[in-house]
Amino acid sequence: MADWTEGIVLKIVNIVVYFLFLGTNIYTVATPHDIYYATKETYVTPAPWAFLIWTLIHLLLLGTIVYQFTEPGKKVIIDGISWRFPLLGILNAIYVNTWASHHYIVAFIFALLVSSTVTHIYYVVKKYHASTTCGDEIFVHLPFSLYHGWTTVLVIISIFQAFGVDARTHPAGVWTDIFVFIAFFFLEGTAGAYAFACPEGDLPGSVAITWALFAIFAHQTDPFVHWSALAFAILSTLCVVKGAYGLGIRCQRGTILLVDEERAPLVGS
Repeated sequence: MADWTEGIVLKIVNIVVYFLFLGTNIYTVATPHDIYYATKETYVTPAPWAFLIWTLIHLLLLGTIVYQFTEPGKKVIIDGISWRFPLLGILNAIYVNTWASHHYIVAFIFALLVSSTVTHIYYVVKKYHASTTCGDEIFVHLPFSLYHGWTTVLVIISIFQAFGVDARTHPAGVWTDIFVFIAFFFLEGTAGAYAFACPEGDLPGSVAITWALFAIFAHQTDPFVHWSALAFAILSTLCVVKGAYGLGIRCQRGTILLVDEERAPLVGS
C-alpha cells in the first residue's frame, strides 16, 4: 500500500482549494441580495433551482478530497489529474466572483477557461484512468462528468449574459430567437453525444444538461423560448433513457460473456 504522505503537498493544496471553491459558491447562495435573482436576465436564464447541481458536485468532490489519500485515489487524482484540480478551483472561484459582481464579459472569459480545464481533466480521467473500483466511479468519474456537462451550460448562460439583451427590458426579436434555438440545439446535441459516447457512454454529463434545459423551460415565459426549451429537454431526456438502456444491455451482455468464459474450462475438462 502506498504511503498516504506521498504527494502530501498537492493533497494539502487540493484541500485548501476545495474549500476556497466551495466557499465561493456558498457565498452566491447565502448572500443577502440573492444573486441568482439579481443577475442579468436573459432568454436562456434557468430557474434558480438549476444551480442546486453545484451541491451534488461539491459533495462528490468532498469525497474526491478524501479519496486522494487512498492508493487508487492517489494514482488518479495526484498522479493523473495532478495540479489541474487546484487550477480548476482557482479559475472557478474567479469565475463565480466576476459573475456575482456582474462583470459578465470577464465572467464569460473565465467560464471558457473553467470549461477548458474541466475538459482537460475529463480527457485525462476518461482516456488514461478507466474505473477499476467503485471509488474511481463515484469520486472521480461521476463528479467530473457532471462538472463537464454543467460547465457547458455555464458557457451558454455566460455568453448570453455577456452579449445578449436583458430579457426584463427587451422583448425577444428574431435574432434572439435564432440564437436561443441554436443554443438549445447545441445543448441537446451535446447531451446526446454524452449519452451515446462509446464504449459506455457518459450519462451524468447528459443528465446535467437535461436538468438545465428543464430549468430554462420552467423559468422562461416567452412562448417560443419556453416551448423550445421543453422540446429540446424532452429530446435530451430521450437520449438519456436510450443511453441508459444501451448501457444496461451492454453490461448484461458483458456479464453473460464473463459467466460463459468462467464456465468454458469446466465444460471442456
